[in-house]
Amino acid sequence: MLEIDPQSTDSITSVSLDAYWMPFTANRHFKQNPILISGAKGAYYSTPEGEQIFDGLSGLWCCGLGHGRTEIVDAVSKQIAQLDYSPSFQVGSTIAFELADRLKQIAPENLNRIFFTNSGSESADTSLKMARAYWRTKGQASKTKLIGRSKGYHGVNYGGISVGGIGGNRKLFGSGLDTDHLPHTLLKENAFSRGIPENGVALADDLEEIVTLHDASNIAAVIVEPFSGSAGVIVPPKGYLKRLRELCDKHDILLIFDEVITAFGRTGQAFGAQTFDTIPDILNIAKGLTNGTIPMGAVIAKDMIYAAFMEQKLPEKAIEFPHGYTYSAHPVACAAALATLDIYEKDQTYARVRELAPYFENAIHQLKGEPNITDIRNIGLAGALEFTPKGGDPTLRPYEIFRKCFAAGVYVRCGGNTIQIAPPFIAKEKEIDNLFNILGDAIRATAS
Repeated sequence: MLEIDPQSTDSITSVSLDAYWMPFTANRHFKQNPILISGAKGAYYSTPEGEQIFDGLSGLWCCGLGHGRTEIVDAVSKQIAQLDYSPSFQVGSTIAFELADRLKQIAPENLNRIFFTNSGSESADTSLKMARAYWRTKGQASKTKLIGRSKGYHGVNYGGISVGGIGGNRKLFGSGLDTDHLPHTLLKENAFSRGIPENGVALADDLEEIVTLHDASNIAAVIVEPFSGSAGVIVPPKGYLKRLRELCDKHDILLIFDEVITAFGRTGQAFGAQTFDTIPDILNIAKGLTNGTIPMGAVIAKDMIYAAFMEQKLPEKAIEFPHGYTYSAHPVACAAALATLDIYEKDQTYARVRELAPYFENAIHQLKGEPNITDIRNIGLAGALEFTPKGGDPTLRPYEIFRKCFAAGVYVRCGGNTIQIAPPFIAKEKEIDNLFNILGDAIRATAS
């Protein structure tokens, strides 16, 4: 039993850590050495002991606007009182249509059709089902194979781990879908690049080899992140995504961008597709859609994909795309999303990211030369440090750094052999300085 009151830092009560089976966590170790959060406001978390922790990862890449935004709180409270839940099968809430239209207005060119989900994982699986089903509606049912990328992350449902390229997320669960994978773009010659690397555009041409192996008549879609977040901010080289777009067009393969991390400002634009000047056929979002306040995601598809389903020779009352979730377009999540989009616009958030990004870039690259760092990568307000293994374990050093940073008042993420940083868009320069000062101290303290 841990002596802690989850509602207050003043009173003490007994709370058992036993029942909660935590996700992506070493449960046995955590419950002997817990790290607990009891509150959040602005750019900071607070612990049950009242300590303030700078949120150096924007939650899990999702709370770019900071925590406790009153605009979102008020919108959610009002919506719960007005319409707390509405079914979305054969019935539609007005707020869902309002949000879909709002997203249509800001989405990249020709991405006009919005299908709501509840998470990035659901968005990934929805987009894969949509791609396969699209080709069946076009009379090309053999196009079922899906192409992901090594080190890619597309959530944890079976479709997502199948196209994903992080081995640790797959090996425990057995066979997934029929997939193949492009190579990752993490090249030694690009180490310590600032922003988009120069070398490696030819890696996109590996898609030609995959097409030769499987034949384009059997390939439904390629899915990639504009930059790989969970693998440690792996930024594709200049021209890489455009080349993938050209090859997908050449071979009649759909291109899906998983923008669960990159959408809504992380790269300095509303979407990573805009930053890399490449438009996919399908685009997945979540996280920043509601600033992390309520689970919500969406798949945004081109008109041609929606039209293929609507033009099927089906009875009028037949369901064109038999897919969805109980909480698709949940009205309270819609209210949170609309309020979030209002803040992005009112605060000129994307311009703020572009303004702060060079300062962040200089700050993270000042750590070059610190012990055991083998690479530093960044784009927008996202960055990662890669480390040498410790005692043969590539994950140990980042974990130790993460723990020391938290103890010193900064939350960063350890993932594999990397430390990942994604400060909220509202961060001040002095807070960026403090983040990297603490991170530098933690790196030196774990050097041996």
